[in-house]
Amino acid sequence: MTKLNRQYFEALDNNDELAPMREKFCLEKGLIYLDGNSLGVLPKATASHISQVITQQWGEGLIRSWNTHQWMEKPTKLGDKVAQLIGSKKAQVLVCDTTSVNIFKLAAAAVKMRPGRSKLITEIGNFATDLYLLQGLAKLLGNQVEVIALPREQVLSAIDEDTALVLLTHVHFKTGAMWDMASVTQMTQKKGALVMWDLSHSVGAMPINLDEINVDLAVGCTYKYLNGGPGSPAFLYVAAQHQDLFEQPLTGWLGHAKPFDFEDDYQGAAGIQQAMCGTPPVLANAALEVALNLMLSVDMHLVRVKSQLMGNLFIQLIQQRCPQFEVESPTDDEQRGSHVSLAHTQGYAIMQALIARNIIGDFRAPKTLRFGFTPLYLRYVDLWDTVEALEDIMLQESWNQPEFLHRQAVT
Repeated sequence: MTKLNRQYFEALDNNDELAPMREKFCLEKGLIYLDGNSLGVLPKATASHISQVITQQWGEGLIRSWNTHQWMEKPTKLGDKVAQLIGSKKAQVLVCDTTSVNIFKLAAAAVKMRPGRSKLITEIGNFATDLYLLQGLAKLLGNQVEVIALPREQVLSAIDEDTALVLLTHVHFKTGAMWDMASVTQMTQKKGALVMWDLSHSVGAMPINLDEINVDLAVGCTYKYLNGGPGSPAFLYVAAQHQDLFEQPLTGWLGHAKPFDFEDDYQGAAGIQQAMCGTPPVLANAALEVALNLMLSVDMHLVRVKSQLMGNLFIQLIQQRCPQFEVESPTDDEQRGSHVSLAHTQGYAIMQALIARNIIGDFRAPKTLRFGFTPLYLRYVDLWDTVEALEDIMLQESWNQPEFLHRQAVT
């Protein structure tokens, strides 16, 4: 391995094409933020735009703004922006609801689109909401379907002619391990099943090509790498070839073909619009629009290259200076998303000690420390400083303090 020093990381920053993007985000001086894989940083332009929406569009325009500022059309317009980031043509993506709600809608629709098939296959240890929602759907449908949750290495071999849907997270929330989306999609479809990808830990961190790969369904959140803000609305994708058969179960008024006719009987809208349920969150959509415009101004291939290099360098530094940790993430950057996870039995307390030094990552039970690499605002030198602080914490055992050992509600 190459012997690394701080000057090497400073040189990388000096030659980084994405370095100017850092100035577009609100970052406290001295803060190293390695948790953008969980909650992205506030873009500087967001506050002024939301203020304008509040004081002028809402404050002055009031209910007229549903028309004059096209509030009702935002789910579709923002969906078309997300589409550019996930390799989709227009009219296949809608920004609405939460990732959880969207998984339920698409999974229920998938079951109906594959009548006579009973298996819903997913990965055990996947992000919990994905599995919980499949379990909830199976309970609701009684004996019609069953959830088959398996270790990663057993998932693909379980897909058969009785499989209705395969739901997988593209980048694993804990380890950062990344599925080969193209090959898994093709393998699933050869068995006649549908595939749904949860893009929450990959959208905004790498190029994604849903149309090219021929993906059926997808969901994702917008508050991680897309920087849409805490609780910002999620998105869903339904490929055009499935939209005629697509029937989502949450038949709210805005999924109706003519919502303002207020008819007594539900008639689903054509195309992706049927995936709507309730009223769009105007202020949240305003924040997300700023973030999406910012993201669309950069080359996602450059973002991915920087992310991969950052992950490689971080792993190398950890292996050289902090051998107490097990690297849980793939060392092959082609199989790894944009975060690196380390394992240690005292992982929670160690992360709290690091946060006390103004270096923010996060922890996932039972022993995983996660470090997210967000290329738009993270510097290479931040990696060096993080590992230097981590090395000192381990040498001094400064994590072994009551305030760090006490588990808070959100980890």
